[in-house]
Amino acid sequence: MPAPPIPDLHTALGAGPPAGALQVTVFIPSVDRHGQPIDQMGWREDTLRVLGRLFRGATAFPPGRGVWRDDNTADLVFDDTVMVTCYVPAAALDPAAMATLRAFLHRLGREGNQGEVGVVIGSEYFGITEFDREEVVHGTSR
Repeated sequence: MPAPPIPDLHTALGAGPPAGALQVTVFIPSVDRHGQPIDQMGWREDTLRVLGRLFRGATAFPPGRGVWRDDNTADLVFDDTVMVTCYVPAAALDPAAMATLRAFLHRLGREGNQGEVGVVIGSEYFGITEFDREEVVHGTSR
């Protein structure tokens, strides 16, 4: 028997157009690479602002327990990670948006004294371990 037709979900839900199919998730740690607390609430709010401005909205999920292995020392760093996520159309990941996101993620790495900053785009995880010395936006330093 053939599958039933998929209804027009926008009409069925009374919704506007889809926000996008690519998920962008930024991981906000509670500690630095040495296990010392960082201002997670401040970073969470900054991440919400960045993703909200770039992609129209974002949601922060309560902390989940996590661990990161420092490959330089083999030490395990445990923390309570907050995930900030949103859904975006592929077209929203244009060069200007990516430059802004990069600058933010690298600032989190530098100022948060992180060994790695993680972001998932679509179904791929990107771990950033070497951070730009200064923020680069649209190909220029600021």
